[in-house]
Order: sequence, then structure tokens, then C-alpha cells
Amino acid sequence: MRAADLAAVSRIATIVHRDFPEEDAVFAERLALFPAGCLILARGGEAAGYAISHPWRLGAPPALNTRLVALPARPDTFYLHDVALLAEARGGGAARGLLARLEQLAGVLPVSLVAVGGTADFWRRLGFVAVEDPALDAKLASYGDPSARFMVRHRSG
Repeated sequence: MRAADLAAVSRIATIVHRDFPEEDAVFAERLALFPAGCLILARGGEAAGYAISHPWRLGAPPALNTRLVALPARPDTFYLHDVALLAEARGGGAARGLLARLEQLAGVLPVSLVAVGGTADFWRRLGFVAVEDPALDAKLASYGDPSARFMVRHRSG
């Protein structure tokens, strides 16, 4: 992903995550903080999806639509902030491919995410496990989705 892709990212986010809006500045900040973790999925020369991720702190997912300011000096998870695929990009393994690329960046760190919009079963099939922790309730509430789940996929060295 490059800065020139941010308009497409915003367009895709509006379509895919209309119930979970984020300001364009959030996407731009993630790209500036950790460009290696920001990927575009192209189909026919056009953006059909994206993934945004970065090192972070396990059990402390950022609230929806918030800026990070800085990445932690000692991260203990690789946080998958967002994966958004247009309908035409789904079903062909694109999400698995993006996840595989991001796991290379994660190394041995566990990968974590917040599943929203009823996607927890999808992430479960990819090896993620829901973490039940009352301390996460306030962060998850920021998503405005009672089905929001903090999930982790542990890695082996």
C-alpha cells in the first residue's frame, strides 16, 4: 500500500465496513507507522481489498476509529487492524493469502484481531481463538457490535 492507495482504501472500507466507520486519518496513520503491514489486493489493476496490520500489545486492541500515535517499543502481538475485501475478491483464498503474508511479518508473535460483523466463525476456521476477558469489554464496546470478539492465533517458533 502507498499513500496514493488511501482513497481506494477509504472507498472499500465504506462498502465493506459501513457499520464500522473510521476516518481516513486512521488509515493514513497506520500506513505511516508501519507501511510493511499495509497491503493492497489488486484485481484487474484495481484495488479490490486491503489489509492493515502492525505490531501491538496483546490484550489491548485499539478502540475503533482511534489513532495510535506510536507503536510500542516491545510489542507482544501482531495486530490485524483490518481486512476488507470487495465481494468480487472473496471466496478465492485472498484473505488466507493476505494473512500468510502478514504472518511472515509477525514472526513468532501471536496474531490478534477484533472480529466484527459476525466474522468470528471465519477467523475461527483460520485458527483464531476468542479471548473472553472482561477487561476488554470497554474496547470492544467502541465497535458498537455485540458480536465483536477479540481473537488470537498463537504461533509456534
